[in-house]
Amino acid sequence: MTDKPDITQAMIDAYDEYTHLSLDRRKFMEKLTLLAGSGAAAAAIAPMLGATAAQAAIVAEKDDRLITEDVTYPGANGEMKGYLVAPKDVAKPFGSVIVIHENRGLNAHIRDVARRAALEGFVALAPDFLSSQGGTPADEEKARQMFSGMDMAATVADAEATRVWLTKRDGSNTKVGAVGFCWGGGLVNRFATKSQGLNAGVAYYGAQPPGDDVPAIKAPLLMHYGGLDERINAGIGAYRNALEANGKSFEIFVYDGVNHAFNNDTSSARYDKAAADLAWGRTIEFFRKNLG
Repeated sequence: MTDKPDITQAMIDAYDEYTHLSLDRRKFMEKLTLLAGSGAAAAAIAPMLGATAAQAAIVAEKDDRLITEDVTYPGANGEMKGYLVAPKDVAKPFGSVIVIHENRGLNAHIRDVARRAALEGFVALAPDFLSSQGGTPADEEKARQMFSGMDMAATVADAEATRVWLTKRDGSNTKVGAVGFCWGGGLVNRFATKSQGLNAGVAYYGAQPPGDDVPAIKAPLLMHYGGLDERINAGIGAYRNALEANGKSFEIFVYDGVNHAFNNDTSSARYDKAAADLAWGRTIEFFRKNLG
């Protein structure tokens, strides 16, 4: 049996640069080959840095405690697609949670996160923010490329249309929160600056919004960051200062020694179970406090 290859922080940083900045796989593999020492080693390491769809189910798709369905609903810019999950046997009205995907689109992992949220007593809707481009493709590389041309104002408007749709569903208590990861975390931050009706926002390692937009935030916010995520963490200080200066309700947690995407259990090199479990517990407690 061959030993598992060593994955260094430099390799993880190179992958982060590739998936969020350059989107150039050839250059990434060239850099990874130099770091790994050979093309064969790089080829073995690359899948460990990325996500593995086969590992994408902590909650089974057919869990009999849940009702799941693929839905369509009116967005601000045309029809939106999404994955809706609700607890099966709860009598009281539900609070709702929008689960916002990474820059890979609505994939099996995000559907699983929606099921996890529903098991905690919420209606969870994972929208496909690539709906206007035909929906999330099976090819992850193609999905990443599709995000580069997205208009943020239009995307935020689709998020607001999603919130409004959830408030009108039977069984809704009209309170809606949003949780997003990576690209989705950045969208939660932007969404919070534009929505007067959002009741709670949780951003996992998401880019911060422009400081001039912070005064408009109404929703309480919870933010989770990986301590090793230098690219995203560079904006924490200014965001914290703006939130404090404007009297906003927020909490920021930085998890020492973990990477960007530490919550994504389908990425073996970056997932950190201890940090992910702690952050998720805080997230659910926050939603229960603010969504009922």
